[in-house]
Amino acid sequence: MNTFEDTEFSRFDNPAWDCWYLTGPTGSGKTSIALPLAEMLNAEIISMDSMAVYKELDVGTAKPTPDEQAIVTHHMIDVVEPSEEYSLARYIAGAHEKIREIRRRGKEVLFVGGTPLYLKGLLRGIFEGPPADKEFRTKLYEESFVSPPNFLHERLKKVDSEAAKRIHPNDTRRLVRALEVFELTGMPLSVWQQQFEEPVPVGRCKVIVLDWPKEILRELIEKRVDHMMDMGFLDEVQELTRRFLPINQTAAQAVGYRELFEYLDGKRSLYETVQLIKQNTRQVAKRQCTWFRSIPECTFFSMHPKPNKLLVAEQISKM
Repeated sequence: MNTFEDTEFSRFDNPAWDCWYLTGPTGSGKTSIALPLAEMLNAEIISMDSMAVYKELDVGTAKPTPDEQAIVTHHMIDVVEPSEEYSLARYIAGAHEKIREIRRRGKEVLFVGGTPLYLKGLLRGIFEGPPADKEFRTKLYEESFVSPPNFLHERLKKVDSEAAKRIHPNDTRRLVRALEVFELTGMPLSVWQQQFEEPVPVGRCKVIVLDWPKEILRELIEKRVDHMMDMGFLDEVQELTRRFLPINQTAAQAVGYRELFEYLDGKRSLYETVQLIKQNTRQVAKRQCTWFRSIPECTFFSMHPKPNKLLVAEQISKM
């Protein structure tokens, strides 16, 4: 059994240190602040959004528009086809490459996005673990298909309760990976990952979280979903269906896409679907906020109704 005693961890000499980070929950208005902030910092933007990496998924991921991307150079957007699996390790490797390119041009690096797992991976490094065991994964998937709901999550609780607390019962991909790491190494994934719990040294990064009062964030999320529907979110999903474009499980389960696919399957009315998207988006935002508060590198910037975005960007640039 391989215990990975010789594994080289990627925490040290991390190129993602000494960068700027603008993050916050979904709907918090990151892009509108990021554009003037990037210009003030003489920075290029690297997306820190786990869904923006997929081509064809545009409206529902709230990607920066072509006009916005023309104002400031963006990276790590439209990286892979929606059918392609995309891992945290792959994102980190791609982001490190972009950091080096940007710095060679003499510019600052500004990460913008709300995926806490990407943020933590960038700051702390990651445990890449053993290569995938296709036979073991296939066995787990087959067992889950014929087992009661939450079968994988309950199984993980028995061998790695800490990982089970962090992984949602419906996140099949991550549940399988955690079980696979335990099977192949004899050690829980959470134990391996403890080596990356030490915060970044003080002064080595600036991580700013846009922090809204709960009720205002709720209103922003509802307006965001309504805007996406007005911008053709349903048309985008219908087009994906019409073209029989294959979508991997991670992308297909993203909030908004999952509910609209279900609507097209006749599971509920469009009104009910939109309300469900809003509800599920609020839940995602709540989980994001919990993540951010668990990361000590984060500095929270209080937002207020109808903020002056240029002033906010200027204030952040001086932090």
